This record gives sequence, structure tokens and C-alpha cells, in this order.
Amino acid sequence: MAVRTLILLALAGLGAQLVDGSLGMAYGVTSTTLLLAIGTSPAAASATIHLAEIGTTLASGAAHWRFGNVDWRVVAKIGIPGALGAFAGATFLSHLSVDLAKPVMALILLSLGTYVLARFTFLDLPKGNLGKPLRKRFLSPLGVVAGFLDATGGGGWGPVGTPAILASGRLEPRKVIGSIDTSEFLVAVAASLGFLVGLGSEGVNLAWAGALLAGGLIAAPIAAWLVRHMPPRILGSAVGGLIILTNTRTLLRSEWVTVGDAVQWAVYAVLYALWGAAVTYSLKEHRRQSAAASHPAADSRTTESATTS
Repeated sequence: MAVRTLILLALAGLGAQLVDGSLGMAYGVTSTTLLLAIGTSPAAASATIHLAEIGTTLASGAAHWRFGNVDWRVVAKIGIPGALGAFAGATFLSHLSVDLAKPVMALILLSLGTYVLARFTFLDLPKGNLGKPLRKRFLSPLGVVAGFLDATGGGGWGPVGTPAILASGRLEPRKVIGSIDTSEFLVAVAASLGFLVGLGSEGVNLAWAGALLAGGLIAAPIAAWLVRHMPPRILGSAVGGLIILTNTRTLLRSEWVTVGDAVQWAVYAVLYALWGAAVTYSLKEHRRQSAAASHPAADSRTTESATTS
């Protein structure tokens, strides 16, 4: 059973890093959701994930740098405040009781999953203001909030930081993703130190961290290359739905919520239907936009004829 668990964790680490390296988010959210599902305490889950992330973010940052996806000014301006926020979040989570921390983390992850699903299902990437500098007064507070949420929720650096910088339209998407992934190394180190202070070394499962790290190291260079080729809209919808479903299950089985099996299965059925609809919509929109990009002349003629008529 132990070997099977390690293999599953390695595969989860590989998949989570493929997603994170392609979207600039969701490694921590995806991996923490898995660890909570197999019974790990919230603080231990976040501590284990962040220890593994020290290696995966270093490898991911190096790969993104190699492919020219990193803006080092953004890394410095957001990474250092992010590290401070992550250390504070780790020490805070370490002192919460397990009974309280588990549903709190599930709520945070559920919120992040909902955001990821909605963000990539309904919104296209912004295109204005490209090339304008990102100011420190914007990046520093963003880093503190994202770092704190990352440590307390087991993930959040990417779901908070990536969309916020993308929304500014000042940095091309591949450099947003590469810079967020690279600066996350500082966040992972600071969070790990915070958990070490709050929990001690016994709070981390080194074998699980090693399995997640192994999978992530394999995926990191692949993800840095795929960021130019993989449709982020479809991947984001798929991952967001998975995170929502898993953390809803955690909440429905917590002491905070008392519902019967029939209600639980009804909730799951609704979520599966919404998830399927979101992925289908994302796929259709991606195909429509790809077709429009491939035939701009035809689209302009169609627009002109519609205007004339």
C-alpha cells in the first residue's frame, strides 16, 4: 500500500507540475487537495507540498529561464514580499487545530478552484497595455497576499498572482507564467521554514515530498515547453472542476456540514454536470478562436457584409 501511495503521489506531482508550468497555477492546490483526500492534516499537507515545491519550482524556473519566459524584475518585486507572506501564513496554519484547519483549507481551495474554473472557462487573456512596466506598489501587496494564502491554503500563489498580472495586460502570458513559477521558489523556501518553526521536522512526510518532487522534476521542463502549445483555457477548466469536486467532498464530510447520502450524491451530480458543461464550452471557444485566428480575412469580410446589410 505504501509503495502504491508513493507511485500515485509521483504521478500526481507530474500531472500537477504539467498544469502549473502551463497555466502558472494549481500545483499546490491540486497536490494539497490529493493529500487532504487521503487523510493528511492540513498543516502537514501544506508543509509536505512546499518542501517538494522547493525542488520543482527551482527546476521549473530554470526551464522557463532557458525558454525566455522570465522577467527577473517581476520575480524580485513579487517574490520577496511573497516569501514574507508565506512565512507568516505557515506559522499561522501550524497553530490551528486540525478539526478547524481542515474545513478552512477546503473552503480556501474550493474558492480557488471556483476562480480557476470561471477564469479559464469564460475569460480570454487580456491584450492591452503590453510592455508597460509593472509597479512595485502593485506587485508587493499582491505578493504578500498570495504568499500568505499559498501557505494557509496549500496553494494560491499561482491562482492569485497569475490572473492579477495577466489582468494588467502589461506582460505577455508566457512571461507571466514563467515569472510566477520562478518567484514561487522563494515562497516555497519561506513557507517550509515557517512550517519547520511551527511543526518541527515531524510535521513533514519526507517520502511523500520526495515522490511529489520526483514527478514534478520530470514534468517541469516539459511544461515550460508546452506553455507555448497547450490550450490553457481547456486545461484550466478541467483542473478547476476537479479541485471544486474534491474539496466539496471534504466539506460535505466535515463536522461543519450534516447532510444525508442522497443530498451528497445530488450535489456531486450537479457539480459533474457543471464541470462537463464548462469543459465543453471551453473546448468550443478554443476551436472558435483558433478558427478565427486561422481565417482573419474571412472574418473581416463577414463583419463587413453584416455591417453593410
